[in-house]
Amino acid sequence: MAERDIDFSGKVALVTGGSRGLGKDIALAMAERGANVAICGRKKENLDQAQEEFKKRGLEVMARDANVSRSDEVRALIQAVDEKFGRLDILVNNVGTNILTPSVAEADEGLWDKIMDTSLKSVFLISSHSVTLMKKAGGGKIINISSIAARRASRGMGIYCVAKAGLEMLTRVMAVELAIEHINVNAVAPSMIRTRFSQPLWSNEGLYHEILKTIPMGRIAETNDVVGAVLFLASGLSDFITGEVVTVDGGSMA
Repeated sequence: MAERDIDFSGKVALVTGGSRGLGKDIALAMAERGANVAICGRKKENLDQAQEEFKKRGLEVMARDANVSRSDEVRALIQAVDEKFGRLDILVNNVGTNILTPSVAEADEGLWDKIMDTSLKSVFLISSHSVTLMKKAGGGKIINISSIAARRASRGMGIYCVAKAGLEMLTRVMAVELAIEHINVNAVAPSMIRTRFSQPLWSNEGLYHEILKTIPMGRIAETNDVVGAVLFLASGLSDFITGEVVTVDGGSMA
């Protein structure tokens, strides 16, 4: 597959958490391939910076602040996408969070709720509200950003592991339920990516070298390593693929 084969002209894509890191790079890649792109995030300054980067590249983007773990804000976001574009073809559920904790047993209820709401509940909410627009468009693609943490328990990341495991089952369930509507639902599960989200881990030299020992390809992922898998699943090249999780980890899980 060559990236030049992927053309999103006439398509509308929404990327949650699209103001920075992996989400921003996914949104930029889709816009560069002709998509009308909307992004959302919780911090206006990040959204403003993302809009400026799109503008510098000669691209347009609809940016809206939204907490996608709140149903009222999700409804308003999807309504805004409908009013501006009249359709939705691609949804990338990228938003997520993790707060390191010694163990699940020591975590308080508020921490559990924060991670679950951001990393799992948000995907349920925005996917549910997006389906109506996708049906109107005759189908669509939903791509959820998971993690190898869904299948590998890690100290300090227990709640995040549980949330991502739930996300992968949600991916399969929605794939089965929405196949009749011509809506494909898949996920991409990366290992650690060099972003600000994971900086506390890869910026620790000792920990970084321990992580590298678990990756046969000898490096951690860059955002572009993951963007290609997302573009494939969002494109017509994957029309007969649904309910799958594409692992992007340099051989770590192997």
